[in-house]
Amino acid sequence: MVRIVLDANQFVSALLKPGSNPDAIMRLVREEKVILLLSEAICDEILRVLTYPKIRNRFNRSDDYLADFVKKLRAVAVITPGTLPLDPIQADADDTKYFVCAIEGKADFIVSGDHHLKDLKSFQGIRIVDPATFLAVIVENSFGG
Repeated sequence: MVRIVLDANQFVSALLKPGSNPDAIMRLVREEKVILLLSEAICDEILRVLTYPKIRNRFNRSDDYLADFVKKLRAVAVITPGTLPLDPIQADADDTKYFVCAIEGKADFIVSGDHHLKDLKSFQGIRIVDPATFLAVIVENSFGG
């Protein structure tokens, strides 16, 4: 089964935009058609991003709801240790946690809209793609194009 790491913004987009590509990816996770990989550092970032004022104003959910959302993510994901020593990614050192999680969890893809990640195209054999490309690849591989 395909193993994926999503950047924090994909979770935010899935919540804020039902029917979006990130929402479709989360549906694949819920339906157990792909394996979601997370680490504590990624979970912390998801919660932090969800509590940004501009996000919170659009989403209007309580702290308990947001904490429960991350708890549910942990329940459906494979949690990696997040301890692999890896040199910081030059374009954005804060993104290093995604690569650590991907390597530890033997990911096939990192899915992100962040150009710092996408511009790399791959890292240690792990493809880095945007949500639309990921969904196109999954459909092509699942249904023969």
